[in-house]
Amino acid sequence: MELRELRAFVAVVEEGGLSAAARRLHVSQPALSQTVGGLERQLGVKLLVRGSAGVRATEAGTALLGEARAVLARHDQALRVMSGYTGPGGGALRIGIPLELPSGLLDPALSELAEAHPDTRVQARHMSTAEQLAALQSGELDVGFLRERPAGPEFDALLVVRERLGVLLAAEQAAELAGPDGIALDALVGLQWVGFPRFGSPAWYDELTAILRGHGLDLGPEAPQGQALIADVKLAAVASGRAFALAPPGWQQPLPDHVTWSPLVGHPLVRRTWAVWPADSHRRDLGRFIAALDRSVSG
Repeated sequence: MELRELRAFVAVVEEGGLSAAARRLHVSQPALSQTVGGLERQLGVKLLVRGSAGVRATEAGTALLGEARAVLARHDQALRVMSGYTGPGGGALRIGIPLELPSGLLDPALSELAEAHPDTRVQARHMSTAEQLAALQSGELDVGFLRERPAGPEFDALLVVRERLGVLLAAEQAAELAGPDGIALDALVGLQWVGFPRFGSPAWYDELTAILRGHGLDLGPEAPQGQALIADVKLAAVASGRAFALAPPGWQQPLPDHVTWSPLVGHPLVRRTWAVWPADSHRRDLGRFIAALDRSVSG
């Protein structure tokens, strides 16, 4: 059994249903159902009973619930105790990084951190928004860079970048569709969107796809869970002339001659990224990093 499986099971029982638990954990309902089902298969027992009033624990599930809560409480307490040894500074500062974080965004803050806290080691991990949020909740990350801001008092957040997304198209198509102010979003009707899985960032996915559908675009089937939307995937799909992808201006990846980036008329798609960290953190090195980041993005 893994901690994430126990957290998922406890959330379902406490919330009385998969939908509410999925919102609490910031994951998709199918992914949560798959996690709980996998736990039942591991243990070889039925843990939950679904009825008209919601979901309740079986006798075996009730027994596991007490044990799971105890395990999670001990795990969280161990993390709190260990954080006391690195609270003032030193040790590892674990940072979650999404794909396509703007180049150079973190450089000034990391430089200031290195000067003020030379004993702090930075450990960066590439993770989706949902993965980062789960890691922040379990104490496995100290700060993350998320495409959506978590609700509630558990975390503090700082908006670090707003990116007006443009469109990647085959060069010949872009030349046909572009006007003086760029390409209108509804001009992309008939092309396939090279999208990312909703599981990775549900709120941002919903916001983005609502705008695309509002301009008449047929998005087709959702990208499969676990598929990373890396640059090579975008460029290969766009080069075929049958698809478009979204990217910010000054995209870090070099574009081949047959693919071009264009702004969207009216800038209808704005991608926001927040730095997110636990509200009860007392680490001085983390505080210095956030303060330096704030100065960098404000200046």
